[in-house]
Formats: sequence, structure tokens, C-alpha cells
Amino acid sequence: MSSLKNLIPYAKPYKKGIILNITFNVLYALFSTLSFLTLIPMLDILFGDEATKKIPKEPVYSGLSKIVDYGKDMMYFYVNQMISENDKQTALTFVIVIIIVTFMLKNLFNYLASFFIMHVRNGVMADLRKSMYKKIVSLPIGFYSEKRKGDVMARMLGDLGEVQGQFFAVLDLLVKDPLTILFSIVAMFMLSYKLMIFVFIFIPISGFVISLIGKSLKQQSSQAQQESGLFISMLEETLSGLKVVKSNNAENVFIKKFNDSIDRLLKLSNDIGTKNNLASPVSEFMGIVVIAVLLWYGGYLVMDEKSLKSSDFIAFMGLAYNILTPAKAISRASYSVKAGLAAAERVFHILDQHNPIADHQGSLVKTSFDNQVSFKNITFSYEEQIVLENFNLTIPKGKTYALVGQSGSGKSTIANLITRFYDVEHGTIEIDGINIKELKLDALRSLTGMVTQDSILFNDSIKNNILIGKPQASDAEVIEALKVANAWEFVKDLPKGIETNIGDAGSKLSGGQKQRLNIARTVLKNPPIMILDEATSALDTESEKVVQDALENMLQNRTSIVIAHRLSTIQNADCIVVMSRGKIVEQGTHDDLMNLENGYYARLVSLQSLERT
Repeated sequence: MSSLKNLIPYAKPYKKGIILNITFNVLYALFSTLSFLTLIPMLDILFGDEATKKIPKEPVYSGLSKIVDYGKDMMYFYVNQMISENDKQTALTFVIVIIIVTFMLKNLFNYLASFFIMHVRNGVMADLRKSMYKKIVSLPIGFYSEKRKGDVMARMLGDLGEVQGQFFAVLDLLVKDPLTILFSIVAMFMLSYKLMIFVFIFIPISGFVISLIGKSLKQQSSQAQQESGLFISMLEETLSGLKVVKSNNAENVFIKKFNDSIDRLLKLSNDIGTKNNLASPVSEFMGIVVIAVLLWYGGYLVMDEKSLKSSDFIAFMGLAYNILTPAKAISRASYSVKAGLAAAERVFHILDQHNPIADHQGSLVKTSFDNQVSFKNITFSYEEQIVLENFNLTIPKGKTYALVGQSGSGKSTIANLITRFYDVEHGTIEIDGINIKELKLDALRSLTGMVTQDSILFNDSIKNNILIGKPQASDAEVIEALKVANAWEFVKDLPKGIETNIGDAGSKLSGGQKQRLNIARTVLKNPPIMILDEATSALDTESEKVVQDALENMLQNRTSIVIAHRLSTIQNADCIVVMSRGKIVEQGTHDDLMNLENGYYARLVSLQSLERT
């Protein structure tokens, strides 16, 4: 039930709607019972039994405990008065009008209850979606290295939809249907306590049978939702890597994996559906059995014992059948709530995730970079693998430092740590002597800009992709950033210029063009500390030359950390830091390192020269 508690804060802003829903549900349940009780005077008139219920004078209200008798007597008083003053047809018309009004009010209250709960349900779901998206965006990168993106998408889309469609049935389960049953039972008890014995036998037996059917439903619903996350993840990965799949003739391998997942989901869905579908017929069958018994025994009370009026018996049977509909609804809703609980648990598993990389009370706002970036005794590992060990480095303002080394030496980890995509385990990273953990995240990331190997663009216009770094920038500033990035030369020739849509992940552009737009975005942001993480390694030689020129334009008079695979691009760096297995093995200018005897850097340059020839 922890999911229910977690939903309460989201429901609080809509408490007025919840109160109105409960109020109208109570009125619906009351008039649902009254609508059958109002049939009795009409039946009495039709069966000629009105003389048995003549009230000589207007009844007097004597308290809440006798309100039902007071209502019946008042009805009979007016009916008999009409019969004596007019005729039976007039009295019958009066009773029928009351019946119509009662049923109209019953359905009006049902509509109003549904109207207000609809606004509550949709409002809570909108707030949940906003909170979940905010949480997804705020969680650290490390969280998604352990989670399938498809599973997170399934929780955002499928599980939230399940909560919206199923979970809010609990309000009807707690209010409308139980009260309809309660009011009907009270009225039935007043009509005939003997017949009520069978109803009291039916309710616990039906509840027991239904609980047996639904015992494992929540667990199976959770398994089905996990499987949905798996196949959505497989679909997302297949679309992202479709070239790899096709080029390796692996279509059948992926089709089999996807089909296996769908088959597992099919079996779970069928099992869940079978149990859901059993709820209604089982409860209805048991209800009909009880009604059959009531007809037999009630007929005996009316015809043989004559202790029950025929009109009361018909109303009693109507009320008994009136119990069946909410009883079936409760059985269905109980299944829905179980499925909704399983979905809500998966949703709140994401929402309740602790974010270790977050601002704390007293975090500082720093708007300028004045002196240096320092890495002091940094140790970091991914799971059990140590990536950096006792790493120390100081980068003065205005200098370009290049990090080189073989794959896995820890170069890209430096970029991830200084931007706090991950947090260091031991040691500190300082900007102007301030531990970056003491800075507000948005202030820290305003000081840094990053261009990665992957050209990350969004399905939007060129302008909006570049404005991500500085949303309030003018068109003139956007165009100037494109010029610095050597991108304006192709953007100006596009049909709509900077308003041109570039497609999914920039699919309408070449690799070099996409990377130049990435650079333009960082140029527009204009951060004092620039991080280039193998920004040209995925480009061909011609594109690399254009992008490298753009990078040199961007890096002028900036503090830069350049992570390079192609060593020819960093020969003019103020300092080249050579890394191996998470440690610095050499550092100095290009000339200094090339002059070292048996130097690590010189060997790397030699190997790359051989690769190019």
C-alpha cells in the first residue's frame, strides 16, 4: 500500500474534486436504493394493496433511525390522499413521476461523480508525468548505464497509463459500490430480515472465491510490465542500430529475440486476462444462484406464509439484483487495483530514486573562471574496475591541455567527472580552489561546454538545436556562432536557413555538418572552460579538417581540455598529458615528449603514422 501513500501528495491539489466525487457517489448510492423503494407504492396500486397501507394523518418525523419508515409513510399518505380526492390513475401518475425523478437524480449524480474523478485522474497523471520526466532528466548518467532505456520508457508510458486507467478505480471501490451495497442491504433488511440471511451467506462466499482467483494477479501484472519494458528496449536498440543489424545479416537473430519476448508477454497477458474475465461471470453466476433461492423462499413467504407483501418482495428482488452490479464492479476493480498497484510500484521506483549528484543546502553560485582547474588525488572506478588512480593535474586559465592514451586509459572519465556526470570517489576537483561539489550544478555546467564524439542533435530546427546552450539568444547571435563553427557556409544554402528541420538525430545532415552544429551550440553558450571529447575521431579526413578549423576558432583564448585519439590534432597544445591505466605517465609539449628516449607518446605517434601509411 506504499504506492497509495506515494500518490497522496499528487492527489492533494485535487482534493476538492475528490470530495465532490465522494459526495456524488454517496448520493448515487442513496438514490440507487431509493429508485427501487419508490416502486413499492406503484406496485401496491397496481396489485390493489393500497388499502393495507392507508395513513389517516400526515406522518411526523421522529429521528434519523426511522427516516425510512417516515419516507414510506409520507409517500403512502400522499398517494392515498390523491386516490381519495381524484382516482387511482392520478395517484399512479404521481408515483411514476417520482420514480422517473429518482432514477434521473441517480444517473445525474453518477455522471457528476464520474466528471469530477475524471479531472482528478487526468490532473494527477499530468503531474506524475511531469515529475517523472523531471526525475528522468535529473538522474545521473550512471543510473542509465545500469538501466535499459526501453524499460524507463515503458514505465513512463505504459505503467503510467495503467495507473491512470486502472488504479483510480479504487475510489469507486471504496465509495460508490460499497455504499450502494450497504444502502441496498439496509433497505432489504427492513423489507424482510428472513430473506437477508441468504444475502449474508452469498457475500462472503463470493468474496472468498474472487480473492482465490486474483491471488497471483499483482505478481503477474508486474512481470508483464517488466516484459513490456524489455521489448520496448529491444525495439529502441534495434532502430538505433539498424545499420549494424542489416550489415551483419542479423535480422533473424533480432526477430527471434523480439518474438520470444512477445511470446512471454502473450502468455502473461492471457493468464491475466483469464483471471480478469473470470471475475464477472463467477460473481454473476453466484448472484443468480442466490436470487433463484430468494425467489423460491420469497414465493413461500408471499403465497404460503403471507408474511411478506408481493410489492415488497418485488422491490426486495430488485434491490438484490441492484447488489449484483456493484459486486461485479468491486471484483473487477479489485483486479484493476492490483494491476494498478504493480504499475504504480514501478513508477515510484523511478520517482523514489535517490540522486547522489544534486545540489545541497548552501551550494555556491559561481559565474566566472579566474585561475585554474585542479584534479587532486582523484580515484574513480566503474563498478569494480579502477579507471583513475591518484590522478593529479592542474590546468591554468587560458591554456589548452590535451589528454592522450590508449582506449580505457581514463581520458573520457576526466570529462565526465569535471561536469559531474559522475562524482569522484576519492580526491577533489576544484575550480579556482572551490570543490565542484560545493557549486550548484547549473552554475558548474554554465562554466563548462562539451563537444563529444557523438553528434547529439534533436529532431527540430537548426536554430532550436543551437539555442539549447543559450535559449534567449537572437538570430544574429545564432548566425555568428554558425560562422565561428564553419557551419554557416552550408546552413545559408538550406531552403529555410536556420529554421530548417534536420530530422531525427540530424539524419538529413552529414557527419561533419552535424559536428559543426554541435560546435556552434557550444560557441553560442560561450563557456570559459571547454571540453572536447574526441570531437573529430568519427569524421573523414576532409570533414576533420573543416571541423578542426572550427574547433581552433572556438578555442581561442579559452581554457581547454582536449581528449584526442588522433594525435595530429593536438600538437599545438600547451601541454600534452599522456595517460595509461588511469595514471599520468608523461606530460609536456609535443616537442618535449617526442624528444624523450623510449617515450610512450613518441611510440603512440609512431604507431599512428604507420597506420596512416
